[in-house]
Amino acid sequence: MKDIILLPTYNERENVRIIIPEIFADYPKIHIMVVDDSSPDGTAEEVEKLMPKYPNLSILKRKGKEGLGKAYVDAMQRVREDEEIRSIITMDADGSHGVEYLKDFLREINDYDLVIGSRYVKNGGVENWEFWRRNLSRFGNIYAKILTGLPINDFTAGFMCIRREFLEKMDFDKISASGYSFMMEIKFNLIKVLGARVKEVPIIFKRRREGESKISGHIIKEGLKIPWLLFFKRVWKKK
Repeated sequence: MKDIILLPTYNERENVRIIIPEIFADYPKIHIMVVDDSSPDGTAEEVEKLMPKYPNLSILKRKGKEGLGKAYVDAMQRVREDEEIRSIITMDADGSHGVEYLKDFLREINDYDLVIGSRYVKNGGVENWEFWRRNLSRFGNIYAKILTGLPINDFTAGFMCIRREFLEKMDFDKISASGYSFMMEIKFNLIKVLGARVKEVPIIFKRRREGESKISGHIIKEGLKIPWLLFFKRVWKKK
């Protein structure tokens, strides 16, 4: 059985040079699919240079920048039909998600359907974040927990491991978020709609290595709207 990491990228040329060899150094049998939204900095070309060295490395080239959520949906729909795949891991390419935590995912996915790398459980945390970003994240996760009622602590976590058969059941047409709020929606659908068994494992979220943060006003607005959408889905389901 295969485990595959999805690495969405937009202008991450310098970071893919580092993260891809790091992953394969510790996990030579794992598979990686880079999902690139036509990065103008040549990220796709950098990945293609690495592909002859790493047979388990592939790339999905998308036509334009549509957001993290759309990139993940496209990639997940392509890989979920492969019955040789056991699990799909979502991971940032900028080094904020430590390679050392992959061993926890690959162990826990034997007993759970969704494993979340969480900043907000015991021994989890963030590294070198600005005061405003730390508070924005804390508030956002408390806000989402109240509205969704999910039994987790890190709703916006992008470091996850999902059993393939649950993505096979997923109706992606019901997921509307294009940015980081996609992470809230997919967790809600996996846990509330599909009944996935979930476990959070602690991680330290690190500062990105190179490039700029992708947080924008649109992402923040979407983060305020999506928990209400999920709240109404939750209430409607009870009726």
